[in-house]
Amino acid sequence: MVEAGARRDQLVELTADFTRLSEVAVLAGTVVKHYPALDLLVNYAAVMAPERCTLTDDGSEVSLQVNFLAGHLLAKLLRAPLSAAGNARIVNVSSSLHRTASMNWSDPHRVKKYSRVAAYAQSQLALTMATAEMAPAGSGITAVSLNPGQCDTALLSLYGRVGAPAAEGAAAVVRLCLPDVELANGAYYDGGSVAPTAQVVQEERSQKRLAKLADQLVGRAA
Repeated sequence: MVEAGARRDQLVELTADFTRLSEVAVLAGTVVKHYPALDLLVNYAAVMAPERCTLTDDGSEVSLQVNFLAGHLLAKLLRAPLSAAGNARIVNVSSSLHRTASMNWSDPHRVKKYSRVAAYAQSQLALTMATAEMAPAGSGITAVSLNPGQCDTALLSLYGRVGAPAAEGAAAVVRLCLPDVELANGAYYDGGSVAPTAQVVQEERSQKRLAKLADQLVGRAA
């Protein structure tokens, strides 16, 4: 960021291990304490689901927690400063694989029948489906999700062997962060334009069901 022109004295580095929701909560608490107004939240963290089902200390499948639950918790705990900014936005970095996914409501951690691709895709479906709930009416927040494209990152093996430079994917994310770019609240973007989602993403009943499940899974950390 400094190389791109950002002033070093204006950068504040805060870290948290997203496999530990208590750390995510501490991170949010620090932000709320020092920044009463927050213009932007980008949920960009993602991990590939392991070969075998792996649960965090919080009891959640690791890709579901890192890719979705941590972002859900951040959006919940940072709602006050985001609302205070007046025109804040949340940008959730999702994936086109969400269209191939289904929510396993009875076994969201997929302990009984596990597939790393299915687990990862479910985490992206959950993040996309939860986007609208992160910006409730009257909050002053706009929330969107997007597919940054197939890029040459650690996640590439889930999609194929060839990917665009990671910088191109980052540029797609940055574009939606710019205040002069108009966004449709709750929409999913692909290639800079609003794109179709999995049908379940638009189902209000499923959105509410997911919000309730997510609140239960983040538990005491919230």
